[in-house]
Amino acid sequence: MREAYHDQLGQLAGQLADMCAMAGDAMERATAALLGADLALAEQVIGDDVKIDDVRAGIEEQAYALLALQAPVATDLRIVLAVIHAAESVERMGDLALHVAKAARRRHPNHVLADTVQPYFAEMGRIAVELAREATDIIRTQDVARARSLEDADDAMDDLHRHLFTVIMDKDWAHGVPSAVDTTLLGRFYERFADHAVSVAKRTVFVVTGRMPGYGGSEES
Repeated sequence: MREAYHDQLGQLAGQLADMCAMAGDAMERATAALLGADLALAEQVIGDDVKIDDVRAGIEEQAYALLALQAPVATDLRIVLAVIHAAESVERMGDLALHVAKAARRRHPNHVLADTVQPYFAEMGRIAVELAREATDIIRTQDVARARSLEDADDAMDDLHRHLFTVIMDKDWAHGVPSAVDTTLLGRFYERFADHAVSVAKRTVFVVTGRMPGYGGSEES
């Protein structure tokens, strides 16, 4: 019975890692759709979002069953609670990729972004996907040192996000208010995606050490 129980705990963590990988793939495709005005790719991200939601629903169902039937304590309890909270963050990561894809679809066949900000979003997309993939590996390995190192990559995302406001507010901005609004919203989506990836890493630190580290983004959506 105990072996089966620990197998269930391992399956929970494995499903969370798979879900995080799905969110990273979604943001990679959404960014490509955004930069390339690729309607087919945007539609793929939009259609696949339900798969991420379904994985979260399955994780929560199994986690609550373990709480009810096994009454886990100590590290086992931390695993179950961390997975529940992290699955919420990962679902939000998927939703943020969805928002990016919907923006690309809404403006198609035109590009959403002005040429002057496209390089910034290419880099923000790269960082976002890198964070999601790193978080995926951290879930699988429970590597606390790697989890704590995500703060540096998140700082790079925050720097890019702040710089976007400088570009938009510059007197030479010639792309109009609608473009500035789109750029602002999309920048926020990438910044929040990164924050949620860091939050997932923090949950891994909590599982291993029993303490929540005080770094990274807030929990707001």
